[in-house]
Amino acid sequence: MNSFFCRGLPQVCTLLACAAFSLQADAAEPTLEATIVALDAKAFDAFNHCAEAGRLQEHASYFAPDVEFYHDQGGVTWNRDAMLANTQQHVCGKFRREIVAGSQRVYPIQDFGAIEQGSHRFCHFDTGSCDGLADFTIIWKQSPAGWHMTRVLSYGHRANK
Repeated sequence: MNSFFCRGLPQVCTLLACAAFSLQADAAEPTLEATIVALDAKAFDAFNHCAEAGRLQEHASYFAPDVEFYHDQGGVTWNRDAMLANTQQHVCGKFRREIVAGSQRVYPIQDFGAIEQGSHRFCHFDTGSCDGLADFTIIWKQSPAGWHMTRVLSYGHRANK
């Protein structure tokens, strides 16, 4: 037993050192949840300011060209151009989106990307009132070009009580 311990100790130490290094490397990289939450915040900061020059195009950059957007009250748009036209007509300068604190959840999709779910409310710029509340699901795809939303669902629209 003593000879095994002496012979096996270098291998055990090497394995432990590799495991510790791996944990340190993983800790330095943002988690999937942190990545998606940050992307959502950036995409919808541009959405919230889409009446300002260049911000609608910035918002557009987070969506795949063939994005499908499903809205329980507004219907379906089948691509980014149609979605942006609706955003420009119905959103820009009128209201902003806020995430309901603690509602965001992120789940991995193997070899594809992630699912983001949560609740959001909409606040009117002119009155400041946040009277609309809804749930959302976003399918994010990761590619060499970065992360892009490919499917967006906004549903369960109701009064924010």
